[in-house]
Amino acid sequence: MRDLLTKRLSGYVPRLLTLDYPEAGVLVPVTDDHRNPEIVFTLRSENLSTHRGQVSFPGGRRDPEDKSIAATALRETHEEIGLPPDQVQLIAPLSQVMSLHQILVTPYVGVIPGDHPLTANPAEIESIFRVPIEFFLEDKRHRTDPLNFLNNTFYVPCYRWERYQIWGLSAVVLVDFLNAVYDAGIDLLEPPQGG
Repeated sequence: MRDLLTKRLSGYVPRLLTLDYPEAGVLVPVTDDHRNPEIVFTLRSENLSTHRGQVSFPGGRRDPEDKSIAATALRETHEEIGLPPDQVQLIAPLSQVMSLHQILVTPYVGVIPGDHPLTANPAEIESIFRVPIEFFLEDKRHRTDPLNFLNNTFYVPCYRWERYQIWGLSAVVLVDFLNAVYDAGIDLLEPPQGG
């Protein structure tokens, strides 16, 4: 899996946003099963002050002692789901996105062992779940949300997996990953055909 992701992302140029906002780093964790790779997501606790009860990638705000945004993503992932940094093979960053709370988020793709136990930190995370990448490539979206950003409208898919809805910023990062690695051709600038 690492070789595939490294090859596919080697020519990818992530979009950088020149915005002076607080920074955060998130991990897009892809399991190392090359036959049926999955992406790991979290459901944030209802007790949090921002993005409560929403699906997200593990990660969070940069601390002053973090040497890089990648280090932030790894530290926060360890804190949230118990995955040590030495169990993550970082591959490459994806395009930066800005949250509704004006935080500049840099996602990093990383390969993780599919069999490593993950434990939700109950102070931050309600649950951890995995979704096969194949499910997203079929683009069976639950709905499409028009989101406005920097005078543009983006048509962002919302995917439903079991009881979870993957939408908003997480869906934007997910689509960037699917397009960069799998040539999924999911266009955020045009509404999908038929709605």
